[in-house]
Amino acid sequence: MSTLSEAPPAPAPPAPEAVPPRRRRRLTPYWLLLPGMLWLLVFFALPMVYQASTSVQTGSLEEGYEVTWHFATYWDALSAYWPQFLRSVAYAASATVLCLLLGYPLAHLIAFRAGRWRNLIMILVIAPFFTSFLIRTLAWKTILADGGPVVGLLNTLHVLDVTAWLGWTSGDRVLATPLAVVCGLTYNFLPFMILPLYTSLERIDGRLHEAAGDLYARPATVFRRVTLPLSMPGVVAGTLLTFIPATGDYVNASLLGSADTGMIGNVIQSQFLRVLDYPTAAALSFLLMAAILAMVTFYIRRSGTEELV
Repeated sequence: MSTLSEAPPAPAPPAPEAVPPRRRRRLTPYWLLLPGMLWLLVFFALPMVYQASTSVQTGSLEEGYEVTWHFATYWDALSAYWPQFLRSVAYAASATVLCLLLGYPLAHLIAFRAGRWRNLIMILVIAPFFTSFLIRTLAWKTILADGGPVVGLLNTLHVLDVTAWLGWTSGDRVLATPLAVVCGLTYNFLPFMILPLYTSLERIDGRLHEAAGDLYARPATVFRRVTLPLSMPGVVAGTLLTFIPATGDYVNASLLGSADTGMIGNVIQSQFLRVLDYPTAAALSFLLMAAILAMVTFYIRRSGTEELV
């Protein structure tokens, strides 16, 4: 009886080389960053490149635009609309200062004195975000209407006499004046000031205040030497979150202001959608961005902190 020889087993396929755990851990942050980087590339970097090319084009909408590297558009735009630039910075700076003066005491109250009412007050701060920005701005037309209670109270207290002397109002009117625009900016961007301030103040250890009190420091000294320095990251973040969008805003100036209170955002919007002068609009956008970047860089360096959270 013949015996059948068994065939040798087929060799097993080589196992795929596994990625070392250390290398996998090193690559994980980059994979997590990939969606955000793609988002910034598609919706920020590419539009910026397109706007940059538009700003150096010449031509017309009928004949078409062509990139001719006409950098004189920047100088022409700045020469024609520098008053709107200065006005935008002045309005945004005024609104930022008012937001800081109004927001810091409220954030301090929420962080240290609110107790069980903290969540309720925070909801009230965030509640305006549930209403359209446009509706909130239109509501100020009713609040500041001629003959309304607010204007009547300001007249009784002779506040409008002072603001008229400063050039912020005209006669007994508040609407269609710089004061109305600043009030709208302050109201709409106040939550952007309060939230960073609250976050920064809430992180302060209460034992530091107790230690300062044990050293016989007065409340004003405790605030000046302990609370304010430790809350500076929140102050810097809040002022940036308020000043930057307020500078480019055009809704408040359109609805609450007049032709004499137009901001640079109104000019850019008009150049894009009405005049259809795309190179000038793109040049103004880049000039505004460059100006804001320069001011923000100077402000952060002068504030002495780069920790914005």
